Amino acid sequence: MSYKILVINPGSTSTKIGVFEDEKLLFDKTLRHPAEEIAKFDSIPAQQEWRKQLVLEALAENHFDAKELDAVSARGGLVKPIRGGTYATSDALLADCIAGVQGQHACNLGGLIAKEIGDELGIPSFIADPPVVDEMCNVARYSGYPTILRVSKFHALNQKAVAKRYAKEVGKKYEDLNLIVCHMGGGVSVGAHVKGSVVDTENALDGEGPFSPERAGSLPTDAIMDLCFSGKYTKAELKKMFVGRGGLVAYTGSTDMRDLLKMAETDKKVAEVVDAFHYQIGKEIGAMAAAMKGKVDQIILTGGIAYGKYTTDALAEMVGWIAPITIYPGEDELLALAQAALRVLNGEEEVQTY
Repeated sequence: MSYKILVINPGSTSTKIGVFEDEKLLFDKTLRHPAEEIAKFDSIPAQQEWRKQLVLEALAENHFDAKELDAVSARGGLVKPIRGGTYATSDALLADCIAGVQGQHACNLGGLIAKEIGDELGIPSFIADPPVVDEMCNVARYSGYPTILRVSKFHALNQKAVAKRYAKEVGKKYEDLNLIVCHMGGGVSVGAHVKGSVVDTENALDGEGPFSPERAGSLPTDAIMDLCFSGKYTKAELKKMFVGRGGLVAYTGSTDMRDLLKMAETDKKVAEVVDAFHYQIGKEIGAMAAAMKGKVDQIILTGGIAYGKYTTDALAEMVGWIAPITIYPGEDELLALAQAALRVLNGEEEVQTY
């Protein structure tokens, strides 16, 4: 039996949707949301009904009958820390998406929209592997100061999807492998996947770890305190500086690695920044290998930047001695959402309760 699954991935200025028949994409579309439209709403949860209608209208305009759907699967939001997996949309989940218990972000709308569409059609609705998936071991939570805990906020959806893809391709269970997965996109996160659990990673959403195209990553504490008390910046300005305008864009003015690699051919400073980008990621992969006591079956490089051979070659030179490397470029989150629902519908995984 095949299943038709509607997938929904809300972002700050767009909502990406797709319809899959099992793993075959039948239709996808990116619904763009101009700033003036977003500005009409006083909160992110207030956008729910508007975005839902846009999704249903897009289906109708492209001749998809919503009544033929078997399930809805959406990107999860900043809910309470949970283990990875596919979760049924519940009242408790929706309440925490609305409240934004770990922050307000457009991804919080995923579960809200999926639940409403699913209920109207009488079909199940899910979220899968939200950014707040937390499977960290206890010792990884220590920061160095008692009132500050290290937290897990990373590219869980893509990291889990490519890890399970690799396991399937080699004929093994994800739960039987030790993998280091490195996601490289607008943000960078590196996860130590030990027997099905991400036992260590970063708070990549808020700027921990290697610097990325638009995030500063981990910074020296004393230098940050100097900026905080300089009187030159507000808290909001500093947050934007470090997460949004940090990393590669702060050094070079660009977030596009393709452009930066071209610039690096003639600009030694840009070349050095690119090398530093690779250097920091390689160091973090090495740190995860140490956390795994060297027992690493495979390193997986993924995300949009993994399309670049210069980057993957540079990382292979740094960390290829740890374990073999597999490259899955891109971040096909729509497919990952469809696969998450499909595993539940096919009985390969149990649906989780929030």
